[in-house]
Amino acid sequence: MYRIDFNKLRFLVCDDNPHMRRILRTLLHSFGAREVNEAEDGATALEMYTHFSPDIVITDWAMPIFDGLELAQMIRQPEAKGNPYAPIIMLTGHSEKRRVTVARDAGVTEFLAKPISAKGLYQRILNVVANPRPFIKTKTYFGPDRRRNTNTAYIGPERRVGGEAEVFQQPSLLDKARSAV
Repeated sequence: MYRIDFNKLRFLVCDDNPHMRRILRTLLHSFGAREVNEAEDGATALEMYTHFSPDIVITDWAMPIFDGLELAQMIRQPEAKGNPYAPIIMLTGHSEKRRVTVARDAGVTEFLAKPISAKGLYQRILNVVANPRPFIKTKTYFGPDRRRNTNTAYIGPERRVGGEAEVFQQPSLLDKARSAV
């Protein structure tokens, strides 16, 4: 048995609303996190991402300069500075299926609809730490495997297209964040 030791993880919180940043920071501190960096827009977040190498990025969708979706796409560039494998948790007040699909296709690891709860945030973080998905690289996509079901015999309309896919096992945060109980 183990539990996650949040003080071993570095977070980057990006939201243009200072009240939402404060809520997220307070929740992360209540979970035990010590290192929580904040950015008010996508450009600042990308700069902080390359300098501070966070383990987990929590970003709002709608922000000035460039939004959370564009931030996710820039982080997922394999040749970009920083760790392209870092889990990205997308926050938004708009949780229509179409938006969830667009975020997933941009390389977002988890999606969390506002208003958020402590339990919802904790579950998303626990999921990216304890159950990292492999990363997929095709001609048109690089990011976490968009499939939760890894049935290789799937032949439906959502079947992977774009040729052969390379699979990379994502570096796990579990070893870093594991705490003996």
